[in-house]
Amino acid sequence: MYDSPIDNERLQDKIQLILKVNYVSSALSIAFALLCYFVLKITEIIPLVFIAFGVLNLINTLAFKKHGGIAATYNISSIMALVSAFIITLFSGGINSAFVFTLALIVFAGYVTTRKYGRVYLNVIFFLVLLIFSQSIPEFSFTRNVVPEASKNIFNLCSVLFSIYLLGNIFGKTLLKTHHSLYKSKRELTLQMEEKETLLKEVHHRVKNNLQTVSSLLSLQSRNLEDPQVKAILKSTQNRVISMAMVHEMLYMRKDIAHIEYKSYVQELGEYLIKSIKGIENNVKLTIDIPEIKLGIDTAIPLGLLINEALTNSLKYGLKDDQGGEIYVDLKKEDDEAYILSIGDDGIGFPDSITYKNTRSLGLKLINNLTRQLRGTIKKDTSRKGTNYIITFQEIKQQLSPVA
Repeated sequence: MYDSPIDNERLQDKIQLILKVNYVSSALSIAFALLCYFVLKITEIIPLVFIAFGVLNLINTLAFKKHGGIAATYNISSIMALVSAFIITLFSGGINSAFVFTLALIVFAGYVTTRKYGRVYLNVIFFLVLLIFSQSIPEFSFTRNVVPEASKNIFNLCSVLFSIYLLGNIFGKTLLKTHHSLYKSKRELTLQMEEKETLLKEVHHRVKNNLQTVSSLLSLQSRNLEDPQVKAILKSTQNRVISMAMVHEMLYMRKDIAHIEYKSYVQELGEYLIKSIKGIENNVKLTIDIPEIKLGIDTAIPLGLLINEALTNSLKYGLKDDQGGEIYVDLKKEDDEAYILSIGDDGIGFPDSITYKNTRSLGLKLINNLTRQLRGTIKKDTSRKGTNYIITFQEIKQQLSPVA
């Protein structure tokens, strides 16, 4: 799996930040050492620590070009900086030394690199600050201030300027650059997503139009036929095509292009089937009980075809001729991915001896196959009048194969 351009850009920004901070901090440390020794007359410990850190940190940074391990380079530099800052703070006034702010800078550098390093250095430095504070208590003190009294203010000023320069000129500039880079990348990704959503909507629109064209062709073909049985087969096929077209139409019309509100879909499908089979003037009552459930296209289409077959059978065979009656669709969510569909009518029903295995009805066979496609189970509800089914199924997260 390849890294994205944004991830690579962020990694390069971190590497450049670490290397830049190392070079600058090494140079400043050596300059600070010379200032302490020749100007501030600090001849013990502190200038030696500055020189040691500057030289070792420079060697560590140059070694990165050979081994290429930025994590190792960062950790070595951070540990040396932590130890050096701790020693200098202890021997330049302890908790009253302005150099103590450099410890906070190390914490900040850790969080800039990763949250993990930031938390580690935060906890370590929190303990070290308490240890530094203990040196202000005579009973626990084991260090002394090696900065001459006449040089304390200048040393503190240089310490503050040292911290401010690293924080502002190095971290500040790099973070600002990274922020602008991420903002630009975010805008580009947003534009790309909007373009993809527009294209996907157009795909749904074209699929819907193509399915409606197929439906129109079936309708035209049926007009030229005289055999009622063949015309009925073409009409059933046309209804199946329309049930799929409705899904793509809803995905095109709604803001959410991945899921559809299933109650409105079933309502529209049911009303269409009633008018298509029973005519505009009819005595059929449609009852829909579906909460706010949204389903993806891989579940919505096979489930829509299943509902189409069940309602078509009810309207054709359950509610005979102009007989009135009720058809219903109840859909409930059982858990995160499981659903229960109750569907049927209060018509004349059919014997229990008839199953999808021994019937010639394509509708019953499709209902069974679609239930399997939805990884579900189906059983006939004999406690109610008419033909009624209880179907338990799973929401499908992947592209489904065509119905066999």
